[in-house]
Amino acid sequence: MVAIRVPRSMRAKREVLKHAPKLVENGKKMLILHGTKTSAVLNSVLADIFHLKRDHAVKYTKKNDNIRPFESGGETSLEFFSLKSDCSLLVYGSHSKKKPNNLVFGRTYDHHIYDLIEVGVENYKSIESYAYDKKLAPKLGTKPFFAFIGEHFESVEKLKHLKEMLLDHFKGEVVENLNLAGVGRIFVCTAISPTTVCMMHCALRLKRSGTSIPRMELVEVGPSMDLVVKRNQSPAESLRKEAMNTPGHAKKVKNVTKDVLDGKTGRIYIPDQEVAKLALTNDIKGLKRERRDAKKNKEHSKKQKVNPE
Repeated sequence: MVAIRVPRSMRAKREVLKHAPKLVENGKKMLILHGTKTSAVLNSVLADIFHLKRDHAVKYTKKNDNIRPFESGGETSLEFFSLKSDCSLLVYGSHSKKKPNNLVFGRTYDHHIYDLIEVGVENYKSIESYAYDKKLAPKLGTKPFFAFIGEHFESVEKLKHLKEMLLDHFKGEVVENLNLAGVGRIFVCTAISPTTVCMMHCALRLKRSGTSIPRMELVEVGPSMDLVVKRNQSPAESLRKEAMNTPGHAKKVKNVTKDVLDGKTGRIYIPDQEVAKLALTNDIKGLKRERRDAKKNKEHSKKQKVNPE
């Protein structure tokens, strides 16, 4: 287990807060792991995924024997590696006779397994198998487009889950503004059947169209593969509520408003002031002398009734 150390300086506290879960995550890192046994195809798949996420990925090449993602207690090692490498996205590859070229995509919240989905890789083509003009090679680290083709992504629950998982794993950092000139690649995912998705990675080639908007062409640069969905694990209800927690609305302050021009404005209460034992009220017209004398006489008579001599 990882030893828990209490930070003793402000610099150490700031580093701990950087690794703490946030309401809005940005730039998630991916952890790539190998199982007890892997095939040559699966090794190439994991290498290509690491190539696509090179700036935001950590890859362990050592084989792991005690990882069983969908079994009770088998996710402990995944949570340990997630905490050790500070990664919230997981990709685990394993190969066996019953489940050849098996991939498991997973997400964590606070370094606890949030959800998992298992797919089988078929009809795989690596990046090296494609021949194209190297000038068209997309720059890694840029923001990619996503195209999900097929009605099964909206009607089948497992494909909905796979769509969320692929978006979270390959979308990159969250940005507010995007320069279209720097976007040069796209992931095309086509639902062939309720359990099979064809995934391709293409480069965007801009050509003249006679207008100010260029015409786009797709050039397949790899990798491409068919993902056959097998098992999936949804998050626990308690963990889902904690992960989906959003910041509450600020408490409304009495007599405070916000204006577009003046900004934050408010009203304050000022009690009646006295000058030389003379009460000054907020009445604009003021009090006449006769009315003021009548008020004093009335108060004097009340005191005499309460405290008779």
